[in-house]
Amino acid sequence: MSSGGRALRLTAIVGEDDTHQHKPLYHEIVRRAREAGLAGASVFRGVEGFGASSAIHTARLLSLSEDLPVAVVIVDDEARVRAFLPELDELVGEGLVLLDEVEVVRRARREDR
Repeated sequence: MSSGGRALRLTAIVGEDDTHQHKPLYHEIVRRAREAGLAGASVFRGVEGFGASSAIHTARLLSLSEDLPVAVVIVDDEARVRAFLPELDELVGEGLVLLDEVEVVRRARREDR
């Protein structure tokens, strides 16, 4: 991915308790993104949400919940992100996968700092 310009953001929203071969699904998505040579992936844990079941999952103390929403976000060139989509088709049975165009304003690597 170049240092700036147009890119594609892939967001996969899955449940924290979703698994692939007994490991967290979000971990497997990140692992495969790395193997695919994508620019990077980040995982964000939601504090509250609901999905297709309409059951609200929350991290509030009085109503401790499992299976909170987790978002895996990947940003890279459009062609590289689209080439990764078949991996997600295989992994994500329940959840939501989004693509949106973004503009990368600044991308700094550790050695650039």
